[in-house]
Amino acid sequence: MSKSKTVIAEEKSTLFSVRFLISLLLIVGGIAWLVFYYAQARGNPLAFPPVEGSPKAVADLGRWNYAIGFGVLMLGLIVSAHPSTPLGRGRGVVVGMLACFLIGLLWICTFYVFSDDLSSLWVFNDLGQWNLVVGIAFMAVGFSFATKWE
Repeated sequence: MSKSKTVIAEEKSTLFSVRFLISLLLIVGGIAWLVFYYAQARGNPLAFPPVEGSPKAVADLGRWNYAIGFGVLMLGLIVSAHPSTPLGRGRGVVVGMLACFLIGLLWICTFYVFSDDLSSLWVFNDLGQWNLVVGIAFMAVGFSFATKWE
């Protein structure tokens, strides 16, 4: 049986479909959440005495902020792996798949190379062994693109 043709030709021809704009918003939102937490809400736990972050509601979430930020980022990438988006059809699928595989591989390799002293690498220093989960999550998103490859 052939694949379902639920995406109409008009959706395939437009560059900025609603799904693509939502996926871009999710990707940018996830990155923005990570940057905001690391730069503002986290504070400085290495200072003596430790500096509290603000706003307190976000700072109290602690490492869950990384789950939120990376989760929204990964969700945006998964949403973009649909034929109605440029990354979900044609060469975009291959680009998205290989990019996610390579980012995941580089994330894990960077973690292993610098695992003796992660203090100088942003985000890596807070995540510790959870860096492996982030790298594997990027690779898993790459597989979501691989299922769309024809």
